[in-house]
Amino acid sequence: MLSHVDEAQQPRMVDIGAKQATQRVAQARARVTFPADVATALHAAGYVTPKGAVLTVAHIAGVMGAKATPQLIPLCHPLSLDKCDVVIRMDGNDALIDCTVSCLGRTGVEMEALTGASIAALTIYDMCKAMSHDIVISDIRLIKKSGGKRDVDHSIGADLA
Repeated sequence: MLSHVDEAQQPRMVDIGAKQATQRVAQARARVTFPADVATALHAAGYVTPKGAVLTVAHIAGVMGAKATPQLIPLCHPLSLDKCDVVIRMDGNDALIDCTVSCLGRTGVEMEALTGASIAALTIYDMCKAMSHDIVISDIRLIKKSGGKRDVDHSIGADLA
């Protein structure tokens, strides 16, 4: 049986009351690909558009997104996050967004990390869409998580650039 449905196949929030609190960490990544001329123009402008400093605003949006996850994803538990770190780096025509979230809790923080990376990517798109609507958001994925029943690490041996 799936953990988010009851015996009658109705949605439910998983009961985590009996679980032991452990240190939980998750890292997620999103990629934003710009057309070459847009990437060149952004770089020349110091990643500032008429809407503001693109990477700075996206960084703040990523943190806000991670914190707002239970309001956005219906069955997520509200968590008291200890840390949310958003790192955005340019790689050619791509912006790579890494969001790492941690807390001491009874459930994982992978949805918070995925939401943070996604919201940062959407913010970059929003701030740059006047330059092109050919910007592509892709490869939103969990890179690694630890602290629950099983650890996951997709970064080992993988090309993550």
